[in-house]
Amino acid sequence: MIAADPLRKALAGFMLGAAGMFATMYSTQAILPELSRDFGISPSRAGLSISVVVLAVAVGGFVWGPVSDRIGRPRAIRAASLLLVLPTIGVALAPGFEALLVCRTLQGLCMPGLLAVGAPYVVEAFVPRIGARAMGYYVSALVAGGLVGRLGVALATAVVGWRVAIGLLAVLPLAAAIAMRRGLPEPELAPRGGGWKRHLTNVPLLGVSIGGAALFFTFVGTFTFITYRLEEPPFSYSLAVASLVFLLWLTGLAGPLAGRLADRVGWRRLALGTVGLSAVGLLLTLPDVLPLLVLGLACIAGAMFTGYTATQLGVSDVARVDRGAATALYFGIYYAGGALGAYLPGLAWETWGWSGVAAAGATALALAAVAFAFAGRPARRPPGVAWIRGARRCGRSPGPTAAAPASVHDHDVTVSMARHRGADALAQQALDDADLTCTDHDHVGFAIACQLNDGVRRLADRRDVLRIDAEALEQRRSRRQLVLVHLG
Repeated sequence: MIAADPLRKALAGFMLGAAGMFATMYSTQAILPELSRDFGISPSRAGLSISVVVLAVAVGGFVWGPVSDRIGRPRAIRAASLLLVLPTIGVALAPGFEALLVCRTLQGLCMPGLLAVGAPYVVEAFVPRIGARAMGYYVSALVAGGLVGRLGVALATAVVGWRVAIGLLAVLPLAAAIAMRRGLPEPELAPRGGGWKRHLTNVPLLGVSIGGAALFFTFVGTFTFITYRLEEPPFSYSLAVASLVFLLWLTGLAGPLAGRLADRVGWRRLALGTVGLSAVGLLLTLPDVLPLLVLGLACIAGAMFTGYTATQLGVSDVARVDRGAATALYFGIYYAGGALGAYLPGLAWETWGWSGVAAAGATALALAAVAFAFAGRPARRPPGVAWIRGARRCGRSPGPTAAAPASVHDHDVTVSMARHRGADALAQQALDDADLTCTDHDHVGFAIACQLNDGVRRLADRRDVLRIDAEALEQRRSRRQLVLVHLG
């Protein structure tokens, strides 16, 4: 219990930082009609207060991700949280819409230090300790921040005005920076191998990124312009009442369950399932029937947060090296989609009404389905038996094997290889095709240490097949132990 207390405190401080960041990101989304009236601008132009943030996040991720690979995730996270305070105050004091956009851009440049860096940090620091549900907790913190930034700001705007409501949000990143001064665990960073440029040829990573961006496009477009629809007949609600739809973000609190579901069915199947759920939600929003509209929005919100959990696990699965850079590339594409989602559906709304917004979202979902399909298919596992295809067998029977490295995560496969009359070179050649991390040890034979997450991985091989009892594997994985397989 004593050992767990520091971990819980570290997790709480980090989640506060994530929530504070997300609260500021979409703080203008629920009050777009108010900005339109205050500055005398159109709905699509008001939506730029979202687009510039999202684009800045996309650009800033290419800086914060590689920087975090070098200086460490905790330092980057603490710095970003502190830097976010001043531009948040600047938004509240902006004398005109152009000045507001400048401050919103500065906010966006700070946010990747908590967002693009936060996702791999969860995978490296918390997933090995508490499992995939750690990503669910992270998503839940983002949901809580989103509720504060949307619903909280909208309700406060009705009482004290939008400037005071947004200015109060600066308290969150400031409090998080203080809470994270010490105690954040320092994870072992993933191997480095060329930065984000190397990942431009990583087709599965690009598939995950484009699929996530298309899913995000639909979500942002729907919830950005739904307040305009609810303010018009036949609904004719006030801004404060219309903003209550953001309570549907509470569906994202099921994030830990999404993490467990990803453990069972795999992140790819889960991501494809969220595309279907979001499509159903869009159809339900078409009639002017409030219960159906609310149900449809709930489906879209639930699909988005579940899909976010799935894609974050997907990025860690398909990116073996430079995870900070890989996540930066993911968020660059992801938030570019979100920026378009905050603007293009606005043009569709002005021309065709809500049916145009729904059509734009449906087009994006079709792209998401194709992208997730290109992300690859999960390995099949015969019932009752887990199959691991090992490297080419070489040399005599194995002798003592070295202990596997301690810093092996649920989603990694590490090969510990021993020297034996040049056998390591042959084995290395066979394993290179599998893109695995190898560590040499001065012992006879070699061993494969696998800690499994999304099914059993298939290693490159031309001959040997090992059979391992699946039930024993599951028991060992649940205790977060390594499975040592001796190749004889």
